[in-house]
Amino acid sequence: MPDFPMKVLVTGSRGMLASMLVPLLGRDRGLEVFLAKGLDITDLPAVKETLEGFSPGVVINCAAYNAVDRAEEERELAFSVNALGPANLARVCGKIGSRLVHFSTDFVFDGRKNSPYREEDGPNPLNVYGESKLEGELNVRKETGDYMIVRTSWLYGPGRDNFVTRIISKAGREETLSVVCDQTGTPTYTEDLSEAVMNLLMADAPSGTYHFSNEGVASRYDLAKVACELASSIGVPIKVKDILPVLTEQYPSAAKRPGYSVLDTAKYKKTTGKTIRQWTEALSRYIERDADFFRREISSRA
Repeated sequence: MPDFPMKVLVTGSRGMLASMLVPLLGRDRGLEVFLAKGLDITDLPAVKETLEGFSPGVVINCAAYNAVDRAEEERELAFSVNALGPANLARVCGKIGSRLVHFSTDFVFDGRKNSPYREEDGPNPLNVYGESKLEGELNVRKETGDYMIVRTSWLYGPGRDNFVTRIISKAGREETLSVVCDQTGTPTYTEDLSEAVMNLLMADAPSGTYHFSNEGVASRYDLAKVACELASSIGVPIKVKDILPVLTEQYPSAAKRPGYSVLDTAKYKKTTGKTIRQWTEALSRYIERDADFFRREISSRA
């Protein structure tokens, strides 16, 4: 086990991932966790002042622009947060000797591969969001030598709107849902991703890029169907009777999405020596944990 740094700074502290990660960091880890509330990572002087003032051993960047479809119209904003912001953090981290943990996405790939994407596979994003996240990766690598870029996929968890919450909410109000069946990836629970970050840090993982998602493969349709079944099984009032599989072309969106974006997590497992739980098991834990939230959500929209 490495001489683990005592100070950790987290940006984007009010987001979905940070809301799960921050309590984990403070749980019997002996860490001093600083939440960079209100820090605009696109403001280099503000980043410099904050990081130099706290002198963290590790900076974990949870700040991101994640509105995939809206990014097609808000390109400048997406690139500012997802590309310029990480560049600022990496530049200052490199100067003060802090390790930077930065999150990226399966959307840096075009989905033309028919086997899980490895870290060294060439990226080719299909949409503005993916382009902005890829440029953020490139900026991090350029500005500092001490970093971990963690790519993940189909992230969900408590605290923010996500695919799972939207599906369960609709399923509680509508009898029929249509969900795309030709987009394949792996759902990832924020609890598991948060643990993965801790595992990488505790393993003193070498600088580089790592893929992490829960185990297994699913389509959006599979995810929706299992989510509704699990919610119903614990008493969430699910109204839906039919979930219909549809093709992406029948469900147009502003941003084009990869048809296949499963991530190969072998490097993470080899580096940490840890196993990863199946996406269905992780999803079950999330829905059971947040059952009261789903009941309230359905009731408030009825």
